[in-house]
Amino acid sequence: MADLIVQSAVKEQIEGQNVASDFYDALDEKVASILEDASRRAEENDRKTVQVRDL
Repeated sequence: MADLIVQSAVKEQIEGQNVASDFYDALDEKVASILEDASRRAEENDRKTVQVRDL
């Protein structure tokens, strides 16, 4: 699986807290799932462009 998130950006966003190493893998899986769902919705609506409404 490709890394979809940037660890330094996550740490910056939740500054002041530590981040467990396995958190990044779980977050990456969650983002991948969201992207797959959005892509499926676009296809179901006969579009090749994923749009915000697909989220």
